[in-house]
Amino acid sequence: MDYKDYYSLLGVDKSATKAEIKKAYRNLAKKYHPDKTNGDSKLEEKFKEVSEAYEVLSNDENRKKYDELGANWKNQQQAGGSGGFDYSQYYANTGGQGAHQSFEGDPEMFSEFFNNIFGGGYARSSERRQTVRKGQNYEAEMKMTLEEAFHGGTRIINVNGKKLRFKTKPGSKDKQKIKLPGKGSLGINGGTPGDLYITIRVLPNPNFKRKGDNLYSEIPLDMYTAVLGGKVEIPTLNGNVNMTIPKGTQGGKTLRLKGKGMPVYGSALKYGDLYVKTNITIPVNLSNEEEKLFIKLKEINHESNN
Repeated sequence: MDYKDYYSLLGVDKSATKAEIKKAYRNLAKKYHPDKTNGDSKLEEKFKEVSEAYEVLSNDENRKKYDELGANWKNQQQAGGSGGFDYSQYYANTGGQGAHQSFEGDPEMFSEFFNNIFGGGYARSSERRQTVRKGQNYEAEMKMTLEEAFHGGTRIINVNGKKLRFKTKPGSKDKQKIKLPGKGSLGINGGTPGDLYITIRVLPNPNFKRKGDNLYSEIPLDMYTAVLGGKVEIPTLNGNVNMTIPKGTQGGKTLRLKGKGMPVYGSALKYGDLYVKTNITIPVNLSNEEEKLFIKLKEINHESNN
């Protein structure tokens, strides 16, 4: 069993204060936390090591015992001791009156060195329990366009070097999480694999704004159709459709196309609505004849209002 230098693991001196030890641990824990390492086994092991070091050095009783052990180990090495260092006198008590366990936690999370010295002898092969544990969950992010969210379909993502194929349902939403059972890390001692959680990020669309299952868009509307009414072609995420414009439609008016919004997630037949805001365009570069007609219309309007 190898000796572990907890001070080196945290990057602090042996004279470090509890505050310095805590600060060093927090910095390293952020760096190697599983949420940021995407399942990298080497970085996960690093996280366990710094956590173990902090477990010992942040506790006055454990730190005192560890410092005493370290001094005796170093003295024996300098004296040319052979046959390995005898750790047995430092093993944590394993039972009986006065037995003491210096920490609380799953021994599977700590090294053999820690469990023997501080964990009640958990690591002795004759006594150690083979704890069955579920594997670690993974998290990933997947970007998709609004059109892809509308239609759904088969997607392929790369997680830890493995390509995973799965289907998304129509109506997927931004920040929605999808669970893929058993696609995380392998279980320990025969435990079930962890799961994979995929967060969907729906990219902004230049033509449509989404609120829940409804969509919002704007269309340019010529003055003649606004005044006289008529049909105009409206783009939707499922192709163009014709919409009837009532006579006298004002600029900024919002018209509804029922059932032309996003699919309701998990439902094959329900859809939100599409709300279309009109932006009336004024004709420019009028011909002489057109200008005369507008003047005539102005005169008629003036006479009818007097």
